[in-house]
Parts: sequence; structure tokens; C-alpha cells
Amino acid sequence: MNLSLEEARTLVTAALKAAGAGPLMAASTARALVLAESQGQGGHGLSRVGQYATHLRNGRVNGSAQATVVRRKGGALLVDAQEGLAFPACDLAMTEAVALARTQGVALVGVMNSHHCGVVVDHLRAVADAGMVGLGLANSPAAMPAAGGKHAIFGTNPIAAVFPRRDADPLLIDLSLSEVARGKVMLAAKKGEPIPAGWALDAQGQPTTDAHAALAGSMLPLGAASSPKGAMLALMVELLVTALIGANFGFEADSFFVDEGNRPHLGQLFIVVDPGALAGQNGYFDRIEVLLSEMLTDEGVRLPGARREVAHRHAEAHGLEVADAVVASLKALANG
Repeated sequence: MNLSLEEARTLVTAALKAAGAGPLMAASTARALVLAESQGQGGHGLSRVGQYATHLRNGRVNGSAQATVVRRKGGALLVDAQEGLAFPACDLAMTEAVALARTQGVALVGVMNSHHCGVVVDHLRAVADAGMVGLGLANSPAAMPAAGGKHAIFGTNPIAAVFPRRDADPLLIDLSLSEVARGKVMLAAKKGEPIPAGWALDAQGQPTTDAHAALAGSMLPLGAASSPKGAMLALMVELLVTALIGANFGFEADSFFVDEGNRPHLGQLFIVVDPGALAGQNGYFDRIEVLLSEMLTDEGVRLPGARREVAHRHAEAHGLEVADAVVASLKALANG
């Protein structure tokens, strides 16, 4: 079935409101999920609506939460998501970060008591619109072991960055720190297919190609087969978005993929830099184009985010093709 982006947002908003989300939370979350879907990021798109609705109904999310700024000092600021869905808290964080960076040159904004935040780089789009550079980090429920370890401690801990350009789409960089996205293992499990060696460990900490055993065990960090670098990066992100701002560690948060469990109290951290405070706006825009031009001299180079932007524009013009079963599920949720 074809849905316009507005139709999809309306349907998702209604589904979340029926599950107990307040109007602002439902609308903010719907915008983010539909944006993800429109870019081909289905794992963070409409497939999450049922999960969020269940968490709202089961009390894993506070549907009446009102994100608030709880601490300010210089260029640093802390937002409390109040155990709600992450999106309105991240919206507030981005608004505050851009305003703060305009006056301070740089802003560091943390979000605590949060939940799953979707596509991290999408939160940074407002930063690019303001002509600023942005970095985003987040943690998630435990899915990866420490270097040399066997049991899951860190989440897949995504990192993202946005770099605006003068007369072109910004660079959009977004990646998780596991060797492969957990969603690929889940898909293999549903199909009854094996996974490649080097993706995951079983519950006993042994390498496995069994997708079901992998889901019961842990994901391997990026590059784990030859280096501890991925695990070290995951450790850095974990500390920055937890110890620094007061959020839970990944191993303290119950999985997003179970209906019952605790409120995860996860963290997100955003850094926003005004180029005008350093090289200057024109200097920044000139230099980034020099680098990108050099990159594009090699055939086959694709700038990060380009494919997402093409997909999004196509969806804006032609709508989203959504499976009938998914639309029926969303309508059922919207009808309570």
C-alpha cells in the first residue's frame, strides 16, 4: 500500500497516542520514524511502532513525560527525558545546542533517563540547517562484550556526525560499533538461515553461526576478529553517554526486544560546533569542498548520506510503499 509521508505520520501519531503517549511525544516520534523509513532505514522506522506502543502500555516508557533542561554551565547543558521516548528530549537538546553554540561557539548537550533514539544522525539535521557541525553518540542495551570478554556489556553504541555544505546536501555519517547490525541477525533467525562467522558469540561466549544462538549471546564489536579497536570505541561512547551525564550503562538496561522490563534510562550526547568560532563560515565551507572534490576524483566514491537523501526525496514525491500487513497493524494500534 502507498502512503504519503503525511499519512504515515498521522497513522503513527495516532498509534502512539492510543498506547499512552502525549501529543508532543507521539508527533515527535512519528516524524522521526517516518523520516527513517523514508530513507530506507526500516530497522528504525515503522517496525518500531509496535515495540514503542508495547513499552508505553507496559510502563517501560512514561507517556506523559515532559523533557526539561535540568542543568546549565557555560557551554554544557543536560536534558532529562523523564523516562519518556527519546525523540522530544533530543528535539529539545538540538534546539538548545544550536542556540548555545551561537553564543559560546560550541555546545555539549546530554540527554539522560532516555530510551531508544532511532537514527542518531537525523537528530543532527537541525544542526546542519544552522550551518554548524554536529556529533552524536548514544548507548543501548547490552549487546557486545568488552575486548577479550565473553558476556554483553556495551550496546551497539552508534556514533554520528553531520557536516553542512554551502550549496549541497550535508554529509550524514551514522554507524554502530558492532561488526554488523543486530537487525541482520534477527532477520536471519526469522528465516532460519545461518550467519557468517565473526558476527557474534553464543551465550557461553563461543563463536557461532547460529542466528538464534547469537541473539541469546552477544554481537562482536567492529573489527573484533583482528583488533580490539571497535570494543575500545564502544567503551569510549559508553562512558561519555553514561558516567558523564548520569545515564544507565547498557548492561543495566533491559533489551528493547522484550515487552516486559525496566525503564532503560539510557543516554545520548550531542556536540555542536559553530565554524564561525574557528576557521570562519566561509573558510569551513571552502575547505570541505576541496576535500570532497578530491574524494570524488575516484570513480565509485559515494558521499555519506547521499543515498539516504535520494530515497527521502523519492518518498516525499511518491510516498512510501508499505506492506499491507504493516498498515493493518498500525491501524489496529491506532484504534486501541
